[in-house]
Amino acid sequence: MKKTSLLQEEKNSTVLFLWLFNIVFFVYDIFYYKLFPAFPWIDVSANGSVWHDYMFFKYGVMIALIPFSIYLIKKKKTQSVKYILFSGYFLTNVVSDILHYKDSTLTYTSGNMVELAIILFSPIFVSKKFSFFITLGLILKYILVGIFIQDPLILFPISVLGVLSFISFLLLHRFLNYIKALKYSYDEQLEGIVKGVIAILELKDPYTRGHSERVAAYAMNMAEATGKFKPSELNDFYYACLLHDIGKVNIPDSILTKSGRLTDEEYDIIKKHPVVGAEAIREVDGIADNLEVIYHHHERWDGKGYPDSLAGEDIPFLARITAVADAFDAMTSTRSYRPALQFEEAYERILDGQGSQFDPQLIGLFKQVYPNWMQISKTYRKGMDMRGVEKRENSQT
Repeated sequence: MKKTSLLQEEKNSTVLFLWLFNIVFFVYDIFYYKLFPAFPWIDVSANGSVWHDYMFFKYGVMIALIPFSIYLIKKKKTQSVKYILFSGYFLTNVVSDILHYKDSTLTYTSGNMVELAIILFSPIFVSKKFSFFITLGLILKYILVGIFIQDPLILFPISVLGVLSFISFLLLHRFLNYIKALKYSYDEQLEGIVKGVIAILELKDPYTRGHSERVAAYAMNMAEATGKFKPSELNDFYYACLLHDIGKVNIPDSILTKSGRLTDEEYDIIKKHPVVGAEAIREVDGIADNLEVIYHHHERWDGKGYPDSLAGEDIPFLARITAVADAFDAMTSTRSYRPALQFEEAYERILDGQGSQFDPQLIGLFKQVYPNWMQISKTYRKGMDMRGVEKRENSQT
């Protein structure tokens, strides 16, 4: 849902930019070259025919970019539209200005109001990359033209662009800070809700106290070590990890806390919790993008896991990471049916599961992050113990 919303906003901004760009570009040129014929800049006698031919070519290119831009928008490739549109303007206007002024005695007066519109409205995309792209592109345009026409007046539009770009970056900076503040507030609220849901699960099964948070911390540490994910992706993954066992709220307490061996029927009920959990968060913005983590974290590399018996690389990568983290914490935690294993024994069992239960490539990564996991475990368990002491003190008072 969040991804769809962002794509829709990008599309809306791109459509607005497309309209604004073309209206300002063509209307300004019509006024500049057709409706003010008495002004000296219309004198192109030095190279008039060549310049006029190229003007028609420039307009042809810009008009051709309109249906191409619409096609890209319909194909949901909206991010590239603004770059293509500006690149077309940049290339055609560099050549146009050079042809117009290279062998002319006219004082340099060039540019189009569309340049001001591009700079001042670029913050609507909330993208530093695009703002830098157009600012450097326009400055480069005037530098290239200045090199060919050797006119010091070229410094004036460069200075104007510098001032306008500074204003644009101030606006963009304010937008980004506002968005960051909203995101931080949203993340805090979402984390509070998620941990509240986890607390309900822990009431059903006290043996899992802290399990979800430790698994999320282990999995985050391993995912970061891969270097494959952006901070925003890791943030969403963290929430999914916290809720990886949420489906267990649907399991009867008699099964969840049973101290003896489960029957086949009881184990079949246990195996449904990833499906129930995934269905529960399917519509939750910020977590649903990592639905596969919850759904597939009990799959095995050899295909003997559940719920879909996926094998090898058919198992989503982040679900494979979560599987290692979940198994490690389960082994090192006390459960109703057995005491906790020593860390060294759990470490060896993870290594023994290479190629059968776990992705062989992740085992090498597990060896690398294992010292971090030891520290994570100590930190979280100490925190849990402190909360337990506080609860007992509060109950006594």
